[in-house]
Amino acid sequence: MVYWRTLMHRLCPAQFRQHIRSCPSFIRPAFCNYLRGFHATNPAKTYDVRKVELTTLEQRKLTFDSHAFVQELESNGFEKKQAEVIVTALVALTTANMDIVYRDMVTGAHQEIALQQIMAHLDSIRKDMVILEKSEFANLRSENAKMKTELEQIKNRLFEESQKIRADAKLDINLERSRVTDMFTEQEKKLMEVNAEFHKKNAEIESSAVETTKKIDIEVASLKTLLESLKLQTVRYLAACIFSCLAIALGFHGIWK
Repeated sequence: MVYWRTLMHRLCPAQFRQHIRSCPSFIRPAFCNYLRGFHATNPAKTYDVRKVELTTLEQRKLTFDSHAFVQELESNGFEKKQAEVIVTALVALTTANMDIVYRDMVTGAHQEIALQQIMAHLDSIRKDMVILEKSEFANLRSENAKMKTELEQIKNRLFEESQKIRADAKLDINLERSRVTDMFTEQEKKLMEVNAEFHKKNAEIESSAVETTKKIDIEVASLKTLLESLKLQTVRYLAACIFSCLAIALGFHGIWK
């Protein structure tokens, strides 16, 4: 409060309004509260400017009948020159004292003028503050509406993006699931084909093994038959040889006799 009071005394109205406009937004409510506490009247009314009569410097000087005072001193035993010197010194001293008093003090008229100027400044500042508050409130309302619209648009955009991402994710999951299912079916089909091929090869190998076994058995049987026939022929040949030798021996024996 002391700061605002000192500022109002030092600055003119235009400079004071410019200073208020340049203040930060968090200081203006404090100044408005100060104005409301300083002058609790209706903002629409203006201060009643009264006409003030100022006292001139000549009227401030102390005036008295110096001639009568000189005569009074002469009647009391002073000479005329002494009385005039005393009156002159008294007038000079009184004038100096009055100048000192008027220099350090303010009159009611000047105080009334200063009060009128301050109240006029406060009225103009109050009007400017009301206009400023209304304009700032309108700006805040428009900015709030704009921000609300932007937030709504961002919310809708985020909802659309989330729906799009969810749909894309579902589509990707379904495609991946179908791809995995197709791959599993294809692998199962290939496995069944390989299994069938394996069983077929196994059956062929078993049939070829059976045929080979049969052929081996037939060959073994034929070899056994051939061996038996060879044995029989060998026995016959040996028997023929033995009988031939015996016949020859008997022939030689008969010849020698």
